[in-house]
Amino acid sequence: MPAPTREEIRSALETVLDPEIRRNIVELDMVDEVDIDPSGHVAVTVLLTVAGCPLKDTITRDTEAALGKVAGVTGVSVRLGVMTPEQRQAMREKLQGAGTSREIPFNAPSSLTRIYAIASGKGGVGKSSIAANLAVSLAANGLRVGVVDADIYGFSIPGMLGISGNPTRVDDMIIPQVAHNVKVMSIGMFVPPSQPVVWRGPMLHRALQQFLTDVFWGDLDVLLLDLPPGTGDIAISVAQLLPGSELLVVTTPQQAAAQVAERAGSIAVQTRQRVAGVIENMSWLELPDGSRMDVFGSGGGDTVAANLSRTVGAKVPLLGRIPLDTEVRSGADVGAPAVLSAPDSPASVALRSIASQLGTRSRGLAGRSLGLSPA
Repeated sequence: MPAPTREEIRSALETVLDPEIRRNIVELDMVDEVDIDPSGHVAVTVLLTVAGCPLKDTITRDTEAALGKVAGVTGVSVRLGVMTPEQRQAMREKLQGAGTSREIPFNAPSSLTRIYAIASGKGGVGKSSIAANLAVSLAANGLRVGVVDADIYGFSIPGMLGISGNPTRVDDMIIPQVAHNVKVMSIGMFVPPSQPVVWRGPMLHRALQQFLTDVFWGDLDVLLLDLPPGTGDIAISVAQLLPGSELLVVTTPQQAAAQVAERAGSIAVQTRQRVAGVIENMSWLELPDGSRMDVFGSGGGDTVAANLSRTVGAKVPLLGRIPLDTEVRSGADVGAPAVLSAPDSPASVALRSIASQLGTRSRGLAGRSLGLSPA
């Protein structure tokens, strides 16, 4: 059998993705040298973005596997090098554009990313658990999903998704970590779990801005932001930095909690955001005999949806009710969201239903080129 051609080798290498950037190594100019022996042995040099790349073994293994499938290849050798500063700069500009001052990509007229800011009036209503499970559900449905843990003081998303360690930096570009096919960025990736973040408003705004501009998110279908409870600095910054974002308001059935949740949704009147819907969490507890116990009362979600509809002057739907479920808690503790670890649990079924509604919403044509030209 004749030795493989360079075109065949290149095509095979185009199937190898950088595990963090999620682009193929040929597109990223990571392939430096390719030597094909007449006997069919292929030696390829792959340039890592940074020395000590934590996923270099994955890149090596994927490269060997891809080349091993090419007809005529009798053996594969993968050598690893490191990009020069100039090569890294060229790659960063290819991904993010030239210049040091970058705009938020989700605000570009051509962006089709749907942005949901998950808000609550008070803490303890399960907002972060819902954010993590919705993100994983949307990704399981084939969407490209990112999550910003915007709860700077009370970050919890990395633990809920099983992420540890620090993200990779390519010069001044940050690569989000990936868990369950969801790209994630959180201040929790930069500080120890027990260390408090003691920042005032301007620092919070700058951190959120950096998560949106310096992080390479790629082309996302959905971006979720897990907001801190209330209507403070972060909620205002999200409205300023992402004017096209929509609010998802989380409440419990308890009337006292519903009244507080309304305030989180009513901010949309001042920030000119759209309220995409209300999610009622901890709606009931299923008992062994099949009956339900309304631990926190009932009707809170309906009340919030109805009152917000009147406040914002548009229909605000109740997207779903999620029962109390120990699988959600246990999954969050071990970094395995319930929608994956216990897909048939009552809460997982409700969460997947909500994710399906969010994932199939139509996107507007504002800012999109329709490809028309004068006759």
